[in-house]
Amino acid sequence: MIVAVPLALALLGPLFAGAPGPRATSFTLGGGHWLGTDFVGRDVWRQILLGGRPVVLTALAATALAYLVALPIGLIAALTHRGWLEELLMRPLDILLAVPSLLLILLVATVFTPGAAGLALLVALANIPDAARLVRAAAAEAASRPAVEAMRMQGETWWRMGVGYVGRSILRTLAADAGIRLTGVLYLVATAAFLGVGVAPDAADWAVMVDRNRTGLFVQPWAVVVPALLIVALTTGGNLLFDAALDRAGRPETKDARPEKKMGKRT
Repeated sequence: MIVAVPLALALLGPLFAGAPGPRATSFTLGGGHWLGTDFVGRDVWRQILLGGRPVVLTALAATALAYLVALPIGLIAALTHRGWLEELLMRPLDILLAVPSLLLILLVATVFTPGAAGLALLVALANIPDAARLVRAAAAEAASRPAVEAMRMQGETWWRMGVGYVGRSILRTLAADAGIRLTGVLYLVATAAFLGVGVAPDAADWAVMVDRNRTGLFVQPWAVVVPALLIVALTTGGNLLFDAALDRAGRPETKDARPEKKMGKRT
């Protein structure tokens, strides 16, 4: 429920937002507005319904793009026997990893103004080095097993070794990292939007709502508290959901240990 409520509002909210009504006085309560009005007199509830989809879709796209690049890099670095190739793949990522993610986004944003797609690319770029290092570390252990050496001696293709065996061996590690990484990406997307990167200053976005309405926090708190709580619930709930799914998947199956009753003939 923690993750379902903000996720449903984010994905289905625009379908129920309806047409914008007339603007009222800024930071007021009542007057037909369930959660009051925002800094320019717009209905806060309507902005809540519209503001979740950009955050969620940008975070999901950034996470998918990061793994789309990090997976082949990490698998190739783990399976190759050529040291120069591993160095060529991993050392530039180490340099990129030394730059803080938010600083990297802000530096690039000073050169050009990114939209939603540009913000997703920037967040993905900031997450590729860490994701590639994790994939490489997890795959290196699986790649050193005798089964991989036997497959290599039998002339199996790289795809069968790298994806068919090593890739399947690190699925649980990747799933656990995906849950944590999605939480971090959501935080990074919301922070960038809070700073005005990738979104318009008056856009219907939960993070922008927190930023633009904080001046009226003590007058009309719902314009800040509700979107902030939805962001926190989405990140926390997503992390808990992945943890619960992994815990259930990793739990060994228990069979009914009760002794079977056998019926015998009386002689």
